[in-house]
Amino acid sequence: MDANRMLAAISKVSEETEFYTPMPAGYKPGKTKYVVVVGTVMSGLGKGIFSSSLAKCLQDKGLTVAPIKLEGYLNVDSGTLNPYRHGEVFVLNDGMECDMDLGTYERMLDQNLSRLNFATSGQIFTRVLEKERQGSYLGRDVQMIPHVTGEVKSKLRELAVSTDADVVFVEIGGTVGDVENEYYFEACRELAFEEGPGSACFVALTYVLEPPTLGEQKSKAAQLGIKRLLATGIQPHIIAVRGHRPVTRKVREKIALYSNVPLERVVSMHDQESVYVLPEMLREAGLDAAVVDILDLHARVSTEAEEKARATWNDYVTRYREAGRPVTIGITGKYTSVRDSYASVIQALEHAGTHCDARVRIEWIDTTEITADNVAKALERMDGVIVPGGFGVRGAEGKIVCVRHVRENRIPYLGL
Repeated sequence: MDANRMLAAISKVSEETEFYTPMPAGYKPGKTKYVVVVGTVMSGLGKGIFSSSLAKCLQDKGLTVAPIKLEGYLNVDSGTLNPYRHGEVFVLNDGMECDMDLGTYERMLDQNLSRLNFATSGQIFTRVLEKERQGSYLGRDVQMIPHVTGEVKSKLRELAVSTDADVVFVEIGGTVGDVENEYYFEACRELAFEEGPGSACFVALTYVLEPPTLGEQKSKAAQLGIKRLLATGIQPHIIAVRGHRPVTRKVREKIALYSNVPLERVVSMHDQESVYVLPEMLREAGLDAAVVDILDLHARVSTEAEEKARATWNDYVTRYREAGRPVTIGITGKYTSVRDSYASVIQALEHAGTHCDARVRIEWIDTTEITADNVAKALERMDGVIVPGGFGVRGAEGKIVCVRHVRENRIPYLGL
């Protein structure tokens, strides 16, 4: 922006206000609703899987949904992150390198996402500093509230406009209480306040511990995590309780008591054999109906569309469960100790196996330990081998040895 344009913009402003609520062109307050998914106790609870599954349930009802992941780190994108620390880098159609959860959203919702669906603190702060240099804040001292939080709200509303979404699903990365994501929680609290009652639904994922030495589920960490969320000014409408086994009614009652959430909206989200059974699991728990009630979306729901979509989805789940032909696929790489490093590869194998009536078993092979002397033994039981990419030279020689062995011995091979 040149000096003349900047001065012209400033000259039209005569009043000062404490509110900073930028509205994108075409935004209609009240049209788009928001579902905000947050985590407590610890990271890695599967917020992306849960959020995408719940979004799938609403999409099946004929609603237009749009997901966005908000990351707290200062990187502008995920392209330079070590897979050991943050899982795989998922690349969108427009080249945006982002978090692996965006891959989950694309697979669940059958959507091609873009940079509009992903934000980091690096991106948000860059936009704020650019506006400050352009004089867009009209001489105000630029602060976390309202300017940085205002930029987050603007990002969410821009997504709503560009996708014409009925519901925007907002996933906040990390855990409540993390310093780097506190302003995201504040921004979403402000968004719910500005949009008005019935505009936002807050869903908290928490975790119930089950120490083997005790033999029972303990909810104290979950209670304290929810209490920390309440301290941000956010009252959750729904709580999904993660655990290895189904969460008992007694534990759910304790969490409901501490969180002011009705018992029927405190649900067990225990481990399942596949992420693709979760949408039906959420329906059985009544969470899709709860969101429709909270956001008053009844008039936009199509029962006919839902029945058709559920039938198609459940057909896939049935074929997955009934697949019987065993197939062993070796994945050779150097990040094999962290399965999230190859999340999309794992999901692609599950999809292909289901389509081909095969039960795929994955063997993880660390190429930093593979040599010409032991490669034959390492790959002797494989029906096929995948060699994914990686950064740097560590493990590269082992990959080359694997590729040579499978090509010379005519073992089906896919290089990525």
